[in-house]
Amino acid sequence: MERKQIDFVTHPQETHMVGDGFRVHNFIPQMPGMSRYDMDPFLLLDYNAAMPVAPGVPRGVGAHPHRGFSTVTFAYRGSVEHRDSRGNHGIISEGDVQWMTAAKGVLHEELYEREFAARGGCFQMVQLWVNLPANHKMDEPSYQSIRREDMGRVELPSGGGVVEVVSGQYKGVSGPARSHVDVTMLNLRMNKGGKAEFSFNEKHTTFLIVLSGAVEVNGVGVPQDNVLKFKREGESFDIVATADNTVVLLVSGAPLHEPIVGIGPFVMNSHEELVQAFEDFSDGKFGYM
Repeated sequence: MERKQIDFVTHPQETHMVGDGFRVHNFIPQMPGMSRYDMDPFLLLDYNAAMPVAPGVPRGVGAHPHRGFSTVTFAYRGSVEHRDSRGNHGIISEGDVQWMTAAKGVLHEELYEREFAARGGCFQMVQLWVNLPANHKMDEPSYQSIRREDMGRVELPSGGGVVEVVSGQYKGVSGPARSHVDVTMLNLRMNKGGKAEFSFNEKHTTFLIVLSGAVEVNGVGVPQDNVLKFKREGESFDIVATADNTVVLLVSGAPLHEPIVGIGPFVMNSHEELVQAFEDFSDGKFGYM
């Protein structure tokens, strides 16, 4: 099996605030030399690197709309509370994931969970937007709160760590997330010297982000807070932890190969659909909070 080729490793860009609580590095779509189709089906990757949060009131992002894609939020430190106009409510803490499929339209808010906000502490998260295919963009919205203990789990050889399966499969073990897109999302929690081997379809979009520690991928070093993107060439690769307490988010997905027309919180397939999204939002069709 041909070894997967590495496109590049990139360090975080400048931070910006999302709402009044999330200080993020944007990797997608701001990685160097990319068009919006290069990461298909992934639309956005915001990374809130580990930061201290002083005790106070819940902060974050108040009610705002989405249409046409799913937002997937990974909590690594701290806690996030979700509410939306469909009546869904969930709290995710260290190791948990929330998967909101906005589809035809929803309002939601994401804030520090109240008890975490009151006591403060370290906060670290990733949010990934996954595009929806045209035939599912106008489905009913849905929400999944995925606990760490409910994820698939594969122990690595020789005490090297564990792979947690959020979606897709690894070594025959499936993740609990439901998706309209063929995507694999894995959390790797590795001890120094631990090794994991992978194989993905060479045409899929595959990348990883190192949340803590450091790794070598096919012999190429990737330090903490950096992203490695693979080319769509070759299938197999290995990841070796070069530091203790290494945590990596590994993502791979099948491109949709559909037009991407988006502004802000709406991503559709045509200008006309985008205009309709704004009109429907203005008319209150996304619900109220």
